[in-house]
Amino acid sequence: MTNKPKKVDIIFSPYSVAPYKILKDTMKRTKEEIIAELISSGLRGRGGAGFPTGMKWKFAAEQKSSVKYVICNADEGEPGTFKDRKLLVEVPRKVISGMAICAWVTGATEGFIYLRREYKYLVNELQKEIDLFKVHSKEVGLNFNLQIFLGAGAYVCGEETALLESMEGKRGEPRNKPPYPIQDGFLGKPTVVNNVETFASASMVCRIGATEYKKFGTADQRGSKLFSISGDSPKEGVFELELGMSVEAFAAEFGDGDTKAVQVGGVAGFCVPRKDFAKAIIGDGNTTGGSTMIFNSSRSMYKVLHNYLDFYAEESCGQCTPCRIGCQQLLKGIEAVKKGEKPAEYLDQLLKLSESMRLTSKCGLGQSVTNSFSSIVTNFREEMIY
Repeated sequence: MTNKPKKVDIIFSPYSVAPYKILKDTMKRTKEEIIAELISSGLRGRGGAGFPTGMKWKFAAEQKSSVKYVICNADEGEPGTFKDRKLLVEVPRKVISGMAICAWVTGATEGFIYLRREYKYLVNELQKEIDLFKVHSKEVGLNFNLQIFLGAGAYVCGEETALLESMEGKRGEPRNKPPYPIQDGFLGKPTVVNNVETFASASMVCRIGATEYKKFGTADQRGSKLFSISGDSPKEGVFELELGMSVEAFAAEFGDGDTKAVQVGGVAGFCVPRKDFAKAIIGDGNTTGGSTMIFNSSRSMYKVLHNYLDFYAEESCGQCTPCRIGCQQLLKGIEAVKKGEKPAEYLDQLLKLSESMRLTSKCGLGQSVTNSFSSIVTNFREEMIY
């Protein structure tokens, strides 16, 4: 565990080579070497689930299909998260390079950047970068047609299978898994779906090598991670940090000196109370979705949780009962306790309900409600009552 958050500059470093030189150099090696390099690097998906990136690409490469797709999930809708937008604005070539390398090693010929509707204003500049990429991809002989797909603005479409459904013109609802997208993805074809930061990180692994990349992070979480920091912090913004720092060190660096809780991994993550700052580690035990919100002692954790549940109830796609009904009942439940319409012990029933949601909801939206709900209700119980 590091004593202080270590700022690194792998992803956000300025372009140090000619456009798409990383792609050109990578294509001089064998596809097997690149996949092995990614697996060795320990890079995990930066969207939250944390599946090993190299393994996902390996499985996709092994699929027997003449048509494959690569999709960049830029449907950044987690409250408090804005890192992917910054990547697409400042270093889009690193993202596109990662997609192109993925296409080359897996045999995909079509790719999409699934862009969040609220980021529509980025389309023109992003299209210019895609046009530049097309010039260079022809030079190296890469057959990979890349285009932008604009989402409709539903949070659940950040889930990869709901994203695929929406791209196929259907209601954005999660699919049953398995089969996984690498087996049966967009239009029924093998599809790699990674988020913006994952593709940028993959291109950096190809540039600096697995050995150098593994010098950052911990045994379980290698490399650096982008953190969108908001809340009661004098240093709000996006920071690229080495994984593995304690929440205590994080709060000392980015808090205002009066931090009582840190929400790690966005609303789908955990709320770490001050008493647990020293033992909690950002990057191992906690999710790393990217959004990190800091709350000081002036904040009502009841209002924080109320906002989270209001968001979840609004964004649930309604497909499965545990999530559709559960989100509403958790929200109504804490309101009833706060008003004195239900006894304090009712919170224990709500905790059981949230656990049921975690076990039975179809996708990560309903499953993750329990993370923030249980951590806030358990650690700030008195604020839920009085």
